[in-house]
Amino acid sequence: MLNWDGVRYFLEVARTQRVSIAATRLGVQHSTVSRRIQHLERELGIVLFNKSKASGFTLTEDGEQFFHYAEQIESTFIAAREKFSGEAQTLSGHLRVGCTEAFGSYVLAPLMTSFQKRFPGITLDLLPVPRFISLSKREADIAIALERPQRGPYLCTKLADYTLKLYGSTQYLSRSAPIKTRADLTQHTFIGYVEELLFSDRLRYLDDIDPGLHVNFKSTSVIAQYHAVLHGQSLAILPAFMASQNPALQVVLDNDVTVKRSFWMYCHEDLRHSTRVMALWDFLKTAVQQNQPLLQGTGRQLTIPAPAGQPGIR
Repeated sequence: MLNWDGVRYFLEVARTQRVSIAATRLGVQHSTVSRRIQHLERELGIVLFNKSKASGFTLTEDGEQFFHYAEQIESTFIAAREKFSGEAQTLSGHLRVGCTEAFGSYVLAPLMTSFQKRFPGITLDLLPVPRFISLSKREADIAIALERPQRGPYLCTKLADYTLKLYGSTQYLSRSAPIKTRADLTQHTFIGYVEELLFSDRLRYLDDIDPGLHVNFKSTSVIAQYHAVLHGQSLAILPAFMASQNPALQVVLDNDVTVKRSFWMYCHEDLRHSTRVMALWDFLKTAVQQNQPLLQGTGRQLTIPAPAGQPGIR
């Protein structure tokens, strides 16, 4: 019979591709992980990893096949532990959410504080990062992304549509040439993403306006772009849910320059049986829906749901 510890160690090495990182995450010695992997390979009679100093531990063809079975074993074990340990009844345990940088920092972070007040037994990790979150590597329990996953065993829903607009600081607009039409934009400079480092084509906002605009400042971080605009650097396309909360930023060509995008929320199909995952899933769906005015650029404040029986916070 397979030993669960062997499967658990295998999954950590497969996801991190480094025995040393896996050992740190598991809280054991490097030699313990190596020994467990060797024992598992002997039990199965196959080689699970190709090993090299350059790329670390990468899965063999047999290892790839076993990985899918190991994930199913892990999901079943987690569901059983939650059901019979009482975690489902008390809503305790740990959850991790991965999301885009601005949405995580300006919307999810304050919303999730409300969720934690409702369920103080749940600890949360929020990963607002400018890249895709890998659910196959178990980087998160729930992911929120700009694109719907094209394949994989995922439970997926559209979380919300949102609007991006062209913004400038009051300082910049007061000293620069007036902007009355799109043609006037050629007299101004812009802030954008570093093209070759984009993690999604959905971030090519300036191309939607005019691919010939002069971009004089670039960053992989939308928060860095936001602060550059705020300090009078140039103009930029920013999410309304972030920029509209700051009165120092003004919308430029409000009725003429608008970009529409969507957020998709998804998790592993097996996690639909996790009470705490579904509690957070349902909370985020409801809380984000309540903030449609902010997401669409018609509101300027975030509404934070309060515990049952109390009014929401703005």
